[in-house]
Amino acid sequence: MISVMVVEDDPMVAEINKQYLSKIDGFRLAATAGSVDEAVHLLEINDIQLILLDLFMPGKVGLELLTYLRKNELEIDVIIISAASDLERIQKALRYGVADYLIKPFEFERFNAALTSYRQKTLLSHKQKAVSQQELDHLLLNREESAIAEELPKGLTKDTLKQVWESIQGLKDEAFSTDEVANHVGISRVSARKYLNFLKEIGILDVKVIYGTIGRPVYQHEYNRFKEHLIKNFL
Repeated sequence: MISVMVVEDDPMVAEINKQYLSKIDGFRLAATAGSVDEAVHLLEINDIQLILLDLFMPGKVGLELLTYLRKNELEIDVIIISAASDLERIQKALRYGVADYLIKPFEFERFNAALTSYRQKTLLSHKQKAVSQQELDHLLLNREESAIAEELPKGLTKDTLKQVWESIQGLKDEAFSTDEVANHVGISRVSARKYLNFLKEIGILDVKVIYGTIGRPVYQHEYNRFKEHLIKNFL
């Protein structure tokens, strides 16, 4: 079992992380910390292999815990779970060698993919001391694809997904709404929402909710160019 510590100052978010973790085989919750200082203390008395780390916390921020781990050469892996979505902060975390980076809010499927991929790499490292180029490529290059099924969800078709994808290509330089895609493709708003939700679930789209002064909220979609390769599994 992989021992995990959740470092999150929001009790509700921490509880969600713990519930998600309990649904995945091979992991056990060993400790929970609400601050970096508390996390450092718990690391002294617990054998932790993986930390689920938020970046925004009162006092010291999550990146300071990463600095502490690397400075003290602690062999502990980290998966970031944070609302921080700016590239500068993400790149800094990646340079510290985090195993994955999840942007809040996220779906269980993305959480499961991150933990499953991490478990696979951990099991492999325990089974053998060396890997082939093919095995290494699978771990480094295809970890996201291997965690995502290649079958489209029920009710979605490859032909319509292709049309939606082509429509997004023309809109990807700016945020766009469900209505824009529906009108461009010639499908209903309900159908368009299903395809956009699917693309959100596999990480290609990020969604922001815009609340106006009158009427229902508007969902604005933003294209994540770093994840566009994932669409090749389904077209």
